[in-house]
Amino acid sequence: MKKIRLIPRLDIKGPNLIKGIHLEGLRVMGDPQEFARRYYEQGADELLYVDVVASLYGRNSLHDIIERAVRDVFVPLTVTGGVRSVDDVRKILRSGADKVGINTAATKRPELIREVSRKFGSQCMVLSIEAKRISDGHWEAYTDNGRERTGLDVIEWAQRGVDLGAGEILLTSVDQEGTREGFDTALLAAVSKVVPVPVIASGGMGNLDDVAKAVCDGAADAVAMADILHYGRATVGEIRAAAQASGINVRAL
Repeated sequence: MKKIRLIPRLDIKGPNLIKGIHLEGLRVMGDPQEFARRYYEQGADELLYVDVVASLYGRNSLHDIIERAVRDVFVPLTVTGGVRSVDDVRKILRSGADKVGINTAATKRPELIREVSRKFGSQCMVLSIEAKRISDGHWEAYTDNGRERTGLDVIEWAQRGVDLGAGEILLTSVDQEGTREGFDTALLAAVSKVVPVPVIASGGMGNLDDVAKAVCDGAADAVAMADILHYGRATVGEIRAAAQASGINVRAL
């Protein structure tokens, strides 16, 4: 029985942790370092950092934030946003990240996925997909926080990304993100069914039952969560206990 990972998601704009709805309408929450330390102490399995304006400015500016984080956070870190080249990946890994997520640059030049996985290993290469539902059972991949269309079918793109060497998929439902209405389990199930690598559910966690739904109905391997933690509606420990009570195999603390 696979072990499900609980991953706080930290969306960053400049020096601040922010939170939005449908990846828009961003509200400043505070210093990301304080939140990262809190979630680590609560028992997070990993942390996910997303530079939300990186693609806009053509660079990832999380190096300083990651270098600070690794001083007192000792779980794997995934960093995504504005990564355009093997050199960008190298710099982020040198800052202390364990994995790097790529979205925009991969949609424009899929070969980058192969280059990164060959250079650093597929376990390091996370394909980040922002999905919007276009009809029942069909989703389109978007970039730039769900603003730019790619014309790519999410299911086909996930398969192609894994074929090119992606070792994990970060699957964000733009429709559900920030709504507190639960994950898009149909989306998760559709992608999980066709790829042999872990799928991280992101976007929509509203209550303690949503982890079990993402895993049981969506076959997710990990769950990313932001709003429920940032606003103090639950701790990582409470989410872990609820998952265990639902029979979900999570790391015992």
